[in-house]
Amino acid sequence: MLDSATRELIKSTVPVLKQHGVTLTRHFYARMFAHNPELKPMFNQTSQQAGRQQQALAMAVLAYAENIDQPQVLQPVLNLVANKHVSLGIRAEHYPIVGKHLLASIQEVLGDAASAALISAWAAAYGQLSDILIAQENQIYLHSANQNGGWSGWRSFKVEKTVLESDEIMSLYLTPADGGRVPNYRPGQYISVKVQIPAMGMSQVRQYSLSTAPGKSFLRISVKREVGNAVNPDGMVSNVLHDQTVVGSLIEVAPPMGNYFLHEDRDTPVVLISAGVGITPKLAMLEHLIETNSTRSIVFIHACRHGGVHAFKQQVKQLSANHPSVNNVVYYEVPREQDLPDQDYQYTGRLQMEQIAPMVVQAHADYYVCGPVPFMQEQINHLKMLGVDAGKIHAEAFGSGGIAA
Repeated sequence: MLDSATRELIKSTVPVLKQHGVTLTRHFYARMFAHNPELKPMFNQTSQQAGRQQQALAMAVLAYAENIDQPQVLQPVLNLVANKHVSLGIRAEHYPIVGKHLLASIQEVLGDAASAALISAWAAAYGQLSDILIAQENQIYLHSANQNGGWSGWRSFKVEKTVLESDEIMSLYLTPADGGRVPNYRPGQYISVKVQIPAMGMSQVRQYSLSTAPGKSFLRISVKREVGNAVNPDGMVSNVLHDQTVVGSLIEVAPPMGNYFLHEDRDTPVVLISAGVGITPKLAMLEHLIETNSTRSIVFIHACRHGGVHAFKQQVKQLSANHPSVNNVVYYEVPREQDLPDQDYQYTGRLQMEQIAPMVVQAHADYYVCGPVPFMQEQINHLKMLGVDAGKIHAEAFGSGGIAA
């Protein structure tokens, strides 16, 4: 535990962090990449260019400073960060590098305001945070390596099959190139894949939810092709996966990770809410509930633009038809002429929770939400307005935004 004088110094920087936090983190990343360019492939360069990682780090540093007296408040966030770090291959030896550039950036950005005492306080605070994360990450690495079919770091997987699930989403079926087993995982978790990006001259890592239930001889991810260009580089990895991945291709994969998953220690009703490619972890949850003969009632709610981008439509329809405990509800924002009401979708327009409240609001139900951040924030707010306990809402967003709240 940090002493009171150190904590007071950290808290004294809160106003500065609120005003100049992004300037600090932008300087930090530029400095670190200039001195340690070998670390660039570990960071999402698309999010770097868009400023999302700088913003996310600034918010994290601010939250740490604001809660320095009670760091346990940040434990859920630290769990998320530890899982993400392990999925990227970040290890204990990287922390001193990051710490060096972070402290130097504080000194260089704040100038005369960064006294020796303040830098010393932040060095102590960073050391404490590093120790917490390293300990958590070591436990995750150990668990991943020691389970059946598990490993630590990167492992080569072969693309056994590709399936086009919609106009935008393609599934990749991955099996270990070494002929070994794949580990078990919790429905809702993700894997990281490392892909060489010729246009960038480096590899990049992305996380994709596992889109089928555990217990198979393969891992499956379902990747949405993002539209990117020189100005907006989103889609660098997804386009390579769509255009350059063929059966037999080898992809480097990190073990399944993530603390967003189906809670199986209860028999409460389950409400699965998704939009777009957010359907992928929900499908894994739905399949797992059915394959394990769960008696929990299930509501599967999905929203998308139209039938052309509606992935896994037939699969979910069939699962719903064969299992009376499953209710399947689909919203098409702008249906096409060939999209059939009551067969392909039930509602037109954006998802409106109030419209289906009698089905959605169930006593003691658990709610799992996934999709674009604005969609998630809207649905979470509506669920709360309908009287759903915030503790029963489980949500995670893709990308640098992390969890929507």
